[in-house]
Amino acid sequence: MQAMEKSKILYAEDDETIAFLIQDSLECYYDISCYPDGRSALEAFDTQGFDICLLDIMMPGINGFELAQYIRDKNTEIPIIFISAKALKEDRIKGLKIGADDYLVKPFSIEELILKIEVFLKRTKKTSIHPPKYKVGKYDFDPKNYTLQNALDTITLTQRESELLHYFIRHKNTVVKRQDILKAIWGDDDYFMGRSLDVFISRLRKVLVNEENILIENLHGIGFRFSEK
Repeated sequence: MQAMEKSKILYAEDDETIAFLIQDSLECYYDISCYPDGRSALEAFDTQGFDICLLDIMMPGINGFELAQYIRDKNTEIPIIFISAKALKEDRIKGLKIGADDYLVKPFSIEELILKIEVFLKRTKKTSIHPPKYKVGKYDFDPKNYTLQNALDTITLTQRESELLHYFIRHKNTVVKRQDILKAIWGDDDYFMGRSLDVFISRLRKVLVNEENILIENLHGIGFRFSEK
């Protein structure tokens, strides 16, 4: 059977770090194209087909409001979600008046963003979030259903455990910084969320304790490395 084609996302964001984190978190589910300014995003919209638009507001040249107005004038149906640090009520109202479908204020969780994307894609009948399954030691990992399964056993993870393992798998054999993990999964990197991260990593180590080829290394002052021999 042919795999379902991924929904296409136009993402305009001039902050390279935020753009990397969001693109890295979403590209497993969607065909996401990121543009560093409004002009390049506008040109892409004119020449390519997209199913949904994620727009920052404060960008050089053409800002997010202007870009959204252009997109809405060209296409009255495509969903538009603003993702911005501008939290004033006036900015939210302006964005919605232009024709945006939603407005997310940074920082936010990737989980919340995905849920919003799926709501609007379902309305346009273009939903495509079918995470692939992965081999983790002797287990098959299904991130959609939070399970590790083999012929003898099925382990059901919590949502956070599943999200963390999924993140590690996608960055296997790579050093990942604590703050990058926290921003990708929790949406922020404050002290209390950092403590939560340590708890969930401890839980994952216990789950995988019998997998001799799996290692989650703690790199002091830096972050972690998930590796498989």
